[in-house]
Amino acid sequence: MENCSANNLQRNNTLIFPLIVYVPVLFLGVPLNLIAFWVFCCKVKRWSETRVYMINLTVADSCLLFAIPFVMHFVKHNHPRDKLCLFIHSIYFTNMPMSIFIITLIAVDRYIAIKFPLKAKILRSPLKAASACGFLWILLTVNAQLQPRFNGLSKDLCFGKQSLQPSYSMVLSSVLGYFIPLGIVVFCSVQVIKCLKKKVDSGSHERKLIQKAIYIVSVNLCVFIICFSPLYITMTLRFVVDLVGACSLLSAVNLSMQVSSCLANCNCCLDAFCYYFAAKEFQEFSSLFPTCRSVRSKMNQRQESQSPKGQVMTQKSCGTP
Repeated sequence: MENCSANNLQRNNTLIFPLIVYVPVLFLGVPLNLIAFWVFCCKVKRWSETRVYMINLTVADSCLLFAIPFVMHFVKHNHPRDKLCLFIHSIYFTNMPMSIFIITLIAVDRYIAIKFPLKAKILRSPLKAASACGFLWILLTVNAQLQPRFNGLSKDLCFGKQSLQPSYSMVLSSVLGYFIPLGIVVFCSVQVIKCLKKKVDSGSHERKLIQKAIYIVSVNLCVFIICFSPLYITMTLRFVVDLVGACSLLSAVNLSMQVSSCLANCNCCLDAFCYYFAAKEFQEFSSLFPTCRSVRSKMNQRQESQSPKGQVMTQKSCGTP
């Protein structure tokens, strides 16, 4: 275990790649998130669930962009754990998980709206979306305050896991903070795509709009997986390396964590692209649902006049057999 501590000397050498990545991310991310914030706060007139989620996602991404230069400086100069460090640490470790959870909420909201249009008015509302986001902000802020104590972080240096003891809380936070949301996002996205494809196969005259919606859901899912999966996989590998004491692998795993962390932080730049167009397309696509409900209402009225079992049909969504 003593040889593992020598790997700390390699921290400064790995800052070249983050610098190459973060300069364009900051250059693009700051104006894109400001534009997105202005659009969703000022230009969009009607309050909706998507608007609430997008404003919160933009705030989370903007805070992450604000923290990135400080994180690079702290790592480069082995900054001590002072009040400024703890403040930036709290911002950094609050807003990446916040982005993940908001993207998960968007996926669930989209799934409910398209798969269960009849129940959507009960299950969805801007107030419920705001309440969910408020709860997440409080929960993740508290969690960020506890992370330095339970994740094996150095008591002297600002960022970086210096302890060689396996951190079980890090594995737990990875499972709860990413792998479970990943399963939810994949499930909801796949179900939405299946439902939309049924409408395309049925010869709907809104074929082009539906195909756009399918493409946007697919792109959002791919961006989510590509950006975040490498980081949380390498975090799990770091736990395994610490658990078995494989010191020879520690340097490679630490380097992988820094590279994958840069990739994950790129998501704060891509969100403004992905979800602006997603909100725009699904706002147009939602116009299909009143037609869908009116057709179903006529079908139910016709079936109720023939059989008392016709009421069961009201519980099924459009496009569901």
